Amino acid sequence: MRRYRIFDTGVICMTEQLAESARQRALDIYRVVDSLPESAYNDIAYLASVLCDTPIALVSLIDRDRQWFKASQGFSETGTRRDEAFCNHAIETPLDMMEVRDARDDSRFDSNPLVTGEHSIRFYAGMPLVTEAGAAIGTVCVLDKQPRELNETQRAGLQALARLTMSLLDARLHERELERMMLLAEAAPAEPVVSEPAPQRFTVAIFQVQDMAGAARLLGERVLERHLQDLNQRLHEALMSYPDHSVNRTSHSEEFIAVLHGDDTVEAFNSLCGHTAAFEASTGLRVLYGSAAANEPSERLEVVFLRADEALSQVKDAMAY
Repeated sequence: MRRYRIFDTGVICMTEQLAESARQRALDIYRVVDSLPESAYNDIAYLASVLCDTPIALVSLIDRDRQWFKASQGFSETGTRRDEAFCNHAIETPLDMMEVRDARDDSRFDSNPLVTGEHSIRFYAGMPLVTEAGAAIGTVCVLDKQPRELNETQRAGLQALARLTMSLLDARLHERELERMMLLAEAAPAEPVVSEPAPQRFTVAIFQVQDMAGAARLLGERVLERHLQDLNQRLHEALMSYPDHSVNRTSHSEEFIAVLHGDDTVEAFNSLCGHTAAFEASTGLRVLYGSAAANEPSERLEVVFLRADEALSQVKDAMAY
C-alpha cells in the first residue's frame, strides 16, 4: 500500500508540473511580461480602484518565480515574489473570483510579508485572467489596508475588467502573430525550379531582449529604442556574409527573428550570437535566444518558429529554477 501511495503522489506532482509548464508557456506566448507601460492597462487598474473604492489595484501576471505588474494603481513596486502573491492563490481557481475579507484571519496569508510588513494588506479580491484554452496567467485585483467586502456590482465590474484585459491581450497577440507570419513568409525559401538541387533544411532563431520595462525606467524609452536599433544593425551585420539568411525585428519590440537556410547553419548562428554578446557587453542589456532546426525542408516555417519559441521558454525556465 505504501508504494501505491508514493506512486500516486508522484503522479500528482508530475501532473501539477505539466499543468504549470503549460500555464507558463501560455503566458510566454503573449509576450507581455516586462513589456513597456501601456495606457490601456493603466486605465484598467484605475477603473478597478475607482469601482471597488480601494487604494490599490493591479493588473498582475504570474511569471515563473514572481508576480509582475503590467499596471498598478497605488502600489509603487513593480512586482513581488510569487510565493508572497495573493494572485498566485487566485489563479488556482481560474473561473472564480478570490476574495479575502481580512488576510490576518486567513491562514494562507496571516504571516505573509505583504500583510505583516509595511504594506499592511488586509483585503484582497482578484479575478483571474484566463486564456481561451483555460490557462490562468494573472489577475485584475484590488487591495485595501482595511478589512472589507465587495458588493455584487463591484464583483461584476471586476469580472468585466478582467474580460476586457484578456481582450486587449488577445488582440495584442493576434497582431503579433499576423506580423510574424508576414516576416516568416518573406524569409521562406523560393520554390526551386526543376533543374535546381533539392531544397535544404533551415533553422529559426529568436533573439529577445529581456526586461524592457526595467530598462526603460533606467535608461528612458528613447535611449532603449536606440539600443534596440543598434542591435538590429548588429544582427544584420552578422549575416552580411550570408546572403541567403535573414533577420527581422518585429515592430517596435524586443524580439528579432532569424531564418538561416542550409543544412549547416552553425557558422551563421555563431556570428549572430557573437554580435549579440558584444551588444550585451556594451549596453548591459540581456538577450536570450532559442532556436530550432527544421526536421525536413518542407516543414512549415511557422511550426519551426514555435519549436524555437518553446526552446526560448526552456531557457527562461532554467534561469528561474
